[in-house]
Amino acid sequence: MVRTILQKCTACGAYGLAEICKECGSQAQAAGPMRFSPEDKRAHLRRKMKNVESKEWAESLPSPDDGGEEE
Repeated sequence: MVRTILQKCTACGAYGLAEICKECGSQAQAAGPMRFSPEDKRAHLRRKMKNVESKEWAESLPSPDDGGEEE
């Protein structure tokens, strides 16, 4: 069972829907990453790994523009 429907050949780069490329017969893999899932069971581990609850992480984020006004 494939994770996504669209597959890309690892050898020739052709796109298709099968796990085996119809152009060259090589193995194909998912063309893109899986979509975000709100039922992500490992999200808490990723947040912990990136330390997103720290003050330093929050301060490292870009600040929003002040209304798009030019100086």
